[in-house]
Amino acid sequence: MVRVLVTGGAGFIGSNLVISLVKEGCDVTVVDDLSMGMMKNLKDVQGKIIFYKHDVCDHVFMHRVLDANFDYIYYLAAVASVVDSVERPYITHQVNQESVVNSLEYLRINHYFPKKFLFISSAAVYGNYPELPKKENGRVQPLTPYAVDKYASERFTIDYGTLYGLSTVVVRFFNVFGPRQNPSSPYSGVLSIVTKCLLKNKKFIMYGDGSQTRDFVYVDDIVRALIFISKKKETCGVYNIGYGEQNKLLDVIRQYEKIAGKRLDIEFKDPRSGDIQESMADVTRLKKTGFVAKWGLENGLKKYWRYSESEF
Repeated sequence: MVRVLVTGGAGFIGSNLVISLVKEGCDVTVVDDLSMGMMKNLKDVQGKIIFYKHDVCDHVFMHRVLDANFDYIYYLAAVASVVDSVERPYITHQVNQESVVNSLEYLRINHYFPKKFLFISSAAVYGNYPELPKKENGRVQPLTPYAVDKYASERFTIDYGTLYGLSTVVVRFFNVFGPRQNPSSPYSGVLSIVTKCLLKNKKFIMYGDGSQTRDFVYVDDIVRALIFISKKKETCGVYNIGYGEQNKLLDVIRQYEKIAGKRLDIEFKDPRSGDIQESMADVTRLKKTGFVAKWGLENGLKKYWRYSESEF
């Protein structure tokens, strides 16, 4: 049986990944301190996984876990909010960089060679440079502790591949939405907050006029891409994961309203400092691997709404 480690596996994306891996018949171990993740996200696989409620910054503990010599490692554990990283820069650094490098180093010195060590990064590393679409080899501008640590961990992950022979790869997520994203979190994705407001008939706060653009990607396609990339022996370096589409936030909300059959009460406020105005992924490199997205934005929104209604 294929042995897989997922750090941050009780979070939004991690839990969706764990559920898919279990369906594929993998022997999955999850490490999550539940500071942002939730056990209810894993209710569908209870009794089918090994779960450790623990901090990835506990290096001694992580070394014991890594001694299992996994076939695949998906490193999703992170302080996952840009805003939170500004408030807690050193804690962010410990989780988002030090824990990653320590794990890579432990693999190296013990001659553990997983088939793939996949590190999860973010489009936040691109910052506010105007070039669109965002290319993996384009300019980066990490403007926050979150982005700085993500970019540094990218480079460590890649260098442990080129220097020490570990099979490593990095992915940069764009704007992910879908089931198990916590709308109660102040750091949650915008579409999960929109969904909560639609379900509860509450007012949605729009920072800016809604003309800001994003490359929204449904979480099922994210999970499919992660598993696909990890299984391709030749994948290395950095891959953007998005749809390669530039959509205005207000246009996406109007599209979502039609799917939901409800009108969203929107209050417009001034843009927040540091918010990125435009974003879109160049997914040429991802497509060259042979990966093909299944859902797309409209179908993803439909599936997300059906799920949200059933859970409400």
